[in-house]
Amino acid sequence: NVAPKEQPPRKLSGKRTVHINSGKRIILAEGANLSGTKDRGGNERVNMEVKKTSLFNLHQKNGAKFVEFAGYQMPIQYKEGIIEEHKYTRTHSGIFDVSHMGQLFITGDDDLTKELEKIFPTDLTNLSINKSKYSFLMNDNAGIHDDLIITKVDNGFMIILNAACKENDFKIIKKKLDKKFDLKIREDLSLVALQGPEAKHVLEKIIPQSNNLKFMHGNNFTFEDINIYITRSGYTGEDGFEISIDNSKVESFVEILLKNGSKLIGLGARDTLRLEAGLCLYGHDLNEKISPIEANLKWAISKNRINSNFPGSNIIKKQIDEGVEKIRVGIKPETKVIAREKTKIFDQNDKLIGNVTSGTFGPSVQGPIAMGYVTNNYSSSNTKVYLEVRGKKIPANVCDLPFYKKNYVKGETNVRS
Repeated sequence: NVAPKEQPPRKLSGKRTVHINSGKRIILAEGANLSGTKDRGGNERVNMEVKKTSLFNLHQKNGAKFVEFAGYQMPIQYKEGIIEEHKYTRTHSGIFDVSHMGQLFITGDDDLTKELEKIFPTDLTNLSINKSKYSFLMNDNAGIHDDLIITKVDNGFMIILNAACKENDFKIIKKKLDKKFDLKIREDLSLVALQGPEAKHVLEKIIPQSNNLKFMHGNNFTFEDINIYITRSGYTGEDGFEISIDNSKVESFVEILLKNGSKLIGLGARDTLRLEAGLCLYGHDLNEKISPIEANLKWAISKNRINSNFPGSNIIKKQIDEGVEKIRVGIKPETKVIAREKTKIFDQNDKLIGNVTSGTFGPSVQGPIAMGYVTNNYSSSNTKVYLEVRGKKIPANVCDLPFYKKNYVKGETNVRS
């Protein structure tokens, strides 16, 4: 199970290393630059086209280090460092600015539902108001343009898009709907994720009745005389909420969260949290050449839609019936060596069987963790594999996901999966 997400569009487990306060290391997005860095001539690099969210000044005030991706200047970490931010989210509550993501609203009636079912492999006809579903925008080969969250709202649907994909997603969806409906990415709205076991208590003090929301459900609430929309969702493996709020009110809203014991958390910890929970990062674990079945996400395709027509539907049905050659798995190295993205995976006979797509140090599991794709007959849990890191073969084992048990709330019951 997954929920609306904030995901860095380029890898936080790629080529560039930043040392953080705990002594551990985090790898920044490929091509990402910490703000204030200089070029080879010693001059400050300034990109006038980089966007800032409405919380940028608050991030600065709280000592954020910034990284640039998807055209936005975003906080990668704060003063305490990524490890401490990760732990605080697991034990208390963390605030994530995910305003770089696309909040797409499509207005329409029952005809819109029918048209969207031609685009997404999700049962939208039986989706109740304020209920959310994890889904995919796919190409004709069943490759994934983007993974996203669709919520049925009054007069239409709200779709949360990944930041690096949102412009292309918009073009694809608009073209497929053929100008029949009104589509708009709301740039006037911010998106904040409040995550962790204390999130419900913190939010309830500010927004009464918010704790009544079930997992993957949302509703309208009021903050300082304006309407805000809250879903019980997130991408950390913890109970939490995502709040869509007007840009003019988001800073005062987050300030109140901070006064009630939450802390700002950067996207570095977001990466380690989601990987511990076994959740995919688009552009790494998912891309236009990987299908949902190969990604081990068959559960996200509605059973009553498998025989329907949507982009890639024939391939999806064939893969379900006949199986796939490669599949996403969890991997735990036997040593402390971290296997990063593109690390090659070998079997015990030195045969190349796959590669790592995400890898990091998991603070909650106190060791290195990774996800990747392997040939299907090596996908069973406890299968011995070897990871080629800096020319050496490191022993590891295929394992069940998640690495850290997810703790979501469905109604009054905590659900660990």
